[in-house]
Amino acid sequence: MPKHEFSVDMTCGGCADAVSRVLNKLGGVEFNIDLPNKKVCIESEHSTDTLLATLNKTGKAVSYLGPK
Repeated sequence: MPKHEFSVDMTCGGCADAVSRVLNKLGGVEFNIDLPNKKVCIESEHSTDTLLATLNKTGKAVSYLGPK
């Protein structure tokens, strides 16, 4: 599965939990949250646009960093 890296403006564990919640609802994803560096690495067959839209549901600033 392709891996994608996103920058997400997370400041605490609650922010990371919000990211986990929206990604788990989407399904079909494996992800790793790097809270200190404010990065989320997602392994998924979903399109980049779908992943970006899903992460935007957290209300945090999100940007796509590129394939991992």
